[in-house]
Amino acid sequence: MPKGRTKQGARPRKLDERYLLLLGLFVVFASVYLLLAFISHLFTWSADQSLGWQNIFMPFGVSAENIAGPLGAAVAGVFVNQGIGIAAFGIPALLFFYGLRILRVQIRYWRRRQLYAYVGMPLASVLLGYLFGTAGGYLVNGPGGQYGYYVAEWLNHLVSPVGTGLILALLTVGYLMWLNRKVEAKIRGLLERAVQKLRNPNLRMAGAGEAEAESGDTPPEFDGESFVGDDDEKPQPSRSAVSAASPADSTVEPAEQQDEKGKANAAPHADQSGVRFTIERPSGVPSDGISAASGADRLQGSSGRVEAQPTSGQEAPPLVVVRSEGDTGRVEHIGIDQPYDPTLDLPGYQTPSLDLLDAHDEEQGVVTQEELYKNNDTIIATLRNYSIEISDIKATVGPTVTLYEIVPAPGVRISKIKNLEDDIALSLSALGIRIIAPMPGQGTIGIEVPNTKPGVVSMLSVLSSPEFQQSKFELPVALGKTISDKVFVADLTKMPHLLVAGATGQGKSVGLNAILASLLYRKHPSQLKLVLVDPKKVELSLYAKIENHFLAKLPDAEEAIITDTERVINTLNSLCVEMDARYDLLKMAEVRNIKEYNAKFIARRLNPEKGHRFLPYIVVVIDEFADLIMTAGREIELPISRIAQLARAIGIHLIIATQRPTTNIITGLIKANFPERIAFKVTSVIDSRTILDSPGANQLIGRGDMLVSNGSEMVRVQCAFLDTPELARITDFIGNQPSYGTPLLLPEYSGNESAGGASGATLDDLDPLFADVARFVVEEGRCSTSSIQRKYSIGYNRAGRIVDQLELAGIVGAQDASKPRQVLVQDFNTLEGILASLGVR
Repeated sequence: MPKGRTKQGARPRKLDERYLLLLGLFVVFASVYLLLAFISHLFTWSADQSLGWQNIFMPFGVSAENIAGPLGAAVAGVFVNQGIGIAAFGIPALLFFYGLRILRVQIRYWRRRQLYAYVGMPLASVLLGYLFGTAGGYLVNGPGGQYGYYVAEWLNHLVSPVGTGLILALLTVGYLMWLNRKVEAKIRGLLERAVQKLRNPNLRMAGAGEAEAESGDTPPEFDGESFVGDDDEKPQPSRSAVSAASPADSTVEPAEQQDEKGKANAAPHADQSGVRFTIERPSGVPSDGISAASGADRLQGSSGRVEAQPTSGQEAPPLVVVRSEGDTGRVEHIGIDQPYDPTLDLPGYQTPSLDLLDAHDEEQGVVTQEELYKNNDTIIATLRNYSIEISDIKATVGPTVTLYEIVPAPGVRISKIKNLEDDIALSLSALGIRIIAPMPGQGTIGIEVPNTKPGVVSMLSVLSSPEFQQSKFELPVALGKTISDKVFVADLTKMPHLLVAGATGQGKSVGLNAILASLLYRKHPSQLKLVLVDPKKVELSLYAKIENHFLAKLPDAEEAIITDTERVINTLNSLCVEMDARYDLLKMAEVRNIKEYNAKFIARRLNPEKGHRFLPYIVVVIDEFADLIMTAGREIELPISRIAQLARAIGIHLIIATQRPTTNIITGLIKANFPERIAFKVTSVIDSRTILDSPGANQLIGRGDMLVSNGSEMVRVQCAFLDTPELARITDFIGNQPSYGTPLLLPEYSGNESAGGASGATLDDLDPLFADVARFVVEEGRCSTSSIQRKYSIGYNRAGRIVDQLELAGIVGAQDASKPRQVLVQDFNTLEGILASLGVR
């Protein structure tokens, strides 16, 4: 019985195939017959007008001039004369391809081309009817046929011939843009150039030659299409399909659904049984498609502070805006009835222009269509080796990796696919793949495969993008591009602190420079201050040129960039003092955060005579955090933890970078207050779990490839590349502009604000160095703990205790949150009297 059933089940399948073969051949021959009839009708239509359906089937006495006979003449008359005119030639073409599809011949872009024809034929008919009318009775109703002529006449009556022309022109342009996306880009370019010429008449002559140079034909883009068939039937990619400079943004439409029998016969190979493959090349802003000049224009348009671009070749000497204590500055603010503008302190300041950055066009990667098809086949074959069936694949091409999203067949366990990570990597010969199972909110499983030739994301393409230029963030940070080629922009105020980790040489320093460059391109020196900690002394050294614009330091510090561990402790504790002072200001102003406070101050609702001031954001960048923890330990960890817990509302944000993401460096106390984390490539899965609480960073490919985690989701980003010469040009551009004269001075930290409470200093047990320190302070005219440390080579706690004793003796004043201690004794005679009363010499 089983054998009999098998034989009976196989017989209908053979009959079906024979019928399909005959039907396909019939449709192909019918299309050829119609094409001959239509071509002949163009010349014989007048002689065959008298033929009708009622007499063409008569056996004798009826003749036709048409090469296809009376039947062909009648059919051509219906479709051409009474139908859509010359546009009817698309009907034989459609029939021909229908026949090929029935014969199991695979056609590229079949469903898309069908839709093009169904829309294009009626549009062409109406267009011909509008342009030529009846054309003197040619084809009875003109080249547009009866349909095209009467629709055009109806439109002429409804909206006038002018309105009809405008409507048809708009529809034609829209149809061409639908056919080829490069038409849209070309039209946008023409419109932009036209607007520029209207704004600047000097560009009109220069644009003429450019328009001629771009008038050549552009080959159509690869829009992507599903394929089902043998390997030798795979469509070959066009050159524009694999162009890295202008990736197409399209999604492949699947082929028509066929029954299982047809699929089995059409796909003899095991890796081609009807799995839909979708290629998506997302549209981003290509780095080589953006000129520095146009990017700079957009940047100027988004910032009211930029008044003019600097003339090339001219370097202005550094200018300094010097203020005395009672002076309001050389530039007076506007009237008190107008809002306060903090940028008027440096009214001539210009944000850096985009022409300071390089496009890195020569380093763009190319992902060929052959590579996509090959990886698709390999993934299908590898999964089938383990009896895992999939129904759909979509490939999303990114700058560094390509994401293949697969839809497993019903009943397949996700864990089974996830355990094949190493096997898939071996079969693809890839540096390392990453499986995301499942994709959040997608209902698919993602397989990230590194591109054979990874591209470079230039800082120019990121900063000139609309995502960055039009962002409304307080502190926008452009990190790079995601796997879908979208620019990744985050708000540092929402993070609010950032933890960066990765092995040596994997892109941490470039990532920090990208963050800082993003801030420099968007903020005025009055709105942002940076505290930079660089134990290696060379990573952040270029920012020393902008210390009088953007940096902050302790009053007695010789350099604004901190390289000494002891100074790091003092600076962090000083930031804690500043944090407490800012919270006092917020309390007095009855607001909850820095944004509300500054809005009140700008609206002149806060009185500066009561201590209120405009509060700039302070971003603290600490490089090589592991080195600081090893040398200072708890003295570093406590102020960092306190700032991380409390400083968000008052505008102080931490960015900590380390190449050793171990648990003794990144402790639980620190991790709890750093929800936003960036992981570059690390050496082990343990390091990845330490920084991200999950694996994945150990599978990155390096060179700026990173994972950005905000606790709830993880995004893979290719970090923007900012080369050292580019950064040097940016800092030179800023450093050569007028400045404040000095960096922002942080409040002095005396030691009694430490976690242990007050120092407990008294005048009963004076330090042996008390008299010497008192004379030194009066002679210098200033008092700071760090200067006493350096002068007498003593520890921080002892120096702080001496300062407290000087305060109790009335030699120096109390600690002010925003100013160094004031020296109350102005001459040595008074000082000697105080020392004598205390019994010291």
